[in-house]
Amino acid sequence: MVFFVQFLVFSFVSAKQTNIITDQQALLALKAHITHDPSNLLATNWSTSTSVCNWIGIRSGARHHRVTFLDISSSNLTGIIPPQLGNLSFLTILGFQNNSFYGYLPDELAQLRRLKYLDFSYNNFNLQIPLWLASISLNEIKFSGTIPQSLGNLSSLQQLYLDYNQLSGSIPSSIFNISSLQLLSLYHNQLSGSFPSIFLNMPSLLYIDVGDNGLSGGLPEATFDYLP
Repeated sequence: MVFFVQFLVFSFVSAKQTNIITDQQALLALKAHITHDPSNLLATNWSTSTSVCNWIGIRSGARHHRVTFLDISSSNLTGIIPPQLGNLSFLTILGFQNNSFYGYLPDELAQLRRLKYLDFSYNNFNLQIPLWLASISLNEIKFSGTIPQSLGNLSSLQQLYLDYNQLSGSIPSSIFNISSLQLLSLYHNQLSGSFPSIFLNMPSLLYIDVGDNGLSGGLPEATFDYLP
């Protein structure tokens, strides 16, 4: 019986340690893909000599002791995002905005099933909004690129910021199928064509901004009759 109890304790500690190591390795992979860190923000702080939970821009949950928060916004960083970041399986908030990250987003980020907030705005990504975002129950997303119809599959999305980008083409009508959407900002892009000719039956919508684009045409009077 004593041996059995000791074995259970050892197994629990080992599993917990493995989880922490998994998160640590993912973050160290990100650090290794940073090519410009003028303030040595990550170079000096993200060290194996301290707990991952104490690293700058990182928070971990009290229950599972896993990384739940990663926000290195406005840190003047340059680099690419490695596929190992998809191993942060307990991540709920991911913020990279206002840096100089470039390249493509790895498909492995689709594994972040707990993710609720994602912000990659104000970077140098040369890509479209990835289709795999439709498999994640995001509350808020900020991005650069074109707008795919599949964005309408984000049934739990609450806030969509795609402002101050270079989005082109038309506004997909699928966005207006997201009944949970509260805020939609497409301001200051290169969108063209007419506004989707649909009735906006969106009970949660509080704010919409499509200004400073190349949209044309008018709106039927009844377009907004079903808004709160």
